[in-house]
Amino acid sequence: MDLAIRHTAIPGLLVVDLPVHGDSRGWFKENWQRAKMTALGLPDFGPVQHSVAHNGPAGVTRGIHAEPWDKFVSVVHGRAFGAWVDLREGSTFGTVHTEELDERTAVFVPRGVGNSYQTLAPDTVYSYLVNAHWRPDAHYTMLNLADETAAVPWPIPWADATVSDKDRAHPRLGEVSPVPAARTLVLGSAGQLGRALLAQLPGAVGLTRAELDLGDPAAIAGLDLSGVDTVVNAAAFTQVDRAETDDGRRQAWAANATGVAALAAVAVRHGCTLVHYSSDYVFDGTAHEADEGEPLAPLGVYGQAKAAGDLAVSVTPRHYLLRTSWVVGDGGNFVRTMQRLAGGGVEPRVVDDQVGRLTFTSELARATAHLLTSAAPYGTYHVTNGGEPGSWAQIARRVFAHEGRPESAVRAVTTQDYAADTPDPTAPRPPRSVLDLSRLRATGFEPTDQWQALEDYLGTDPA
Repeated sequence: MDLAIRHTAIPGLLVVDLPVHGDSRGWFKENWQRAKMTALGLPDFGPVQHSVAHNGPAGVTRGIHAEPWDKFVSVVHGRAFGAWVDLREGSTFGTVHTEELDERTAVFVPRGVGNSYQTLAPDTVYSYLVNAHWRPDAHYTMLNLADETAAVPWPIPWADATVSDKDRAHPRLGEVSPVPAARTLVLGSAGQLGRALLAQLPGAVGLTRAELDLGDPAAIAGLDLSGVDTVVNAAAFTQVDRAETDDGRRQAWAANATGVAALAAVAVRHGCTLVHYSSDYVFDGTAHEADEGEPLAPLGVYGQAKAAGDLAVSVTPRHYLLRTSWVVGDGGNFVRTMQRLAGGGVEPRVVDDQVGRLTFTSELARATAHLLTSAAPYGTYHVTNGGEPGSWAQIARRVFAHEGRPESAVRAVTTQDYAADTPDPTAPRPPRSVLDLSRLRATGFEPTDQWQALEDYLGTDPA
């Protein structure tokens, strides 16, 4: 039998078929194998404790307990009948799944799902990994083993079962308060990306910069993540040119590096998944198409601070680090500026030797939701719109054409010439910002063509 994962009627409850290798001496199995199992879709849930329960006679029955952590359960010796009841709020509340457990079967149990078992053989040894340390004051949601609505088909009748008085006294399903759904917290929720994320992630709540400033270490240390399982960090210092000034440098490092490192530490302490957004500016722009393994080589202060933030996020156990480029949202941006100039009869000078792809905030939010809901492997992903890359001047020409102006009204210039005519300090830009999207596509996400997305965006109300 090959290693395989089976889905059940309870969302997130996964059955794992384990290969067992045996001979006359006994048997061996890889009970938990992070790389192989996560590659098949098991969440990389970060276990921190291994517990074992020995059960004497057949018929020992334990549960039904929904605990505040994820579990990976299996049997080391003997056999057991496992039963799980979804006690989380939502349409699957009360759904039951049963499975016979021996050395060939394990089950991943997400927090909020009631876990129970009944031993089918003497001296059954039940093993489980959890991703939070057990503590005596932990709150469990419990269900009566004999609940008529759940109607678990226990194979050994109650007259022959061994059950604790405590487990017999738990409430029936109609008396159980459903486990609240874990929340998603969006930081920087007032920004262009933050607003798109709130629109894309059902039930997500947001904090604006006024409510949580990433540049304030005390605010981050005091961040309340109770009931939160995912933190999406859309907050950042994004003023690339200003980052080259003394004051801007301090702010860029405080928000994009030091603050991100502090946020990562808080997320790890609370067992949260951290989603963080990075930039093409962490690269020097020499690669034809930069993949996720391209060495970090930032050219300016903004890119240096973002690269430092990347490193802090990359070592957290549960993270999605999304690098993107040329972000366009529902506020002021390059596309809207070109649209306004086209309407005003202006003939702008636009750089033609920087090449990349646009990323619309709706696309970035869509990709974020996809990675979270599909339980894609944690790690770094490049996320932009798809299609053929183009230069800033090519994009400006498309905007002008859409507005009924001749493309020749956009005057192409080099980065060097543009900077020479600008009185304020300008940051160095990567000449090529084309990011490889292969790893994102491998998760089943197909990026929208940037040129079609641009046409659609130009047809929307700029307000």
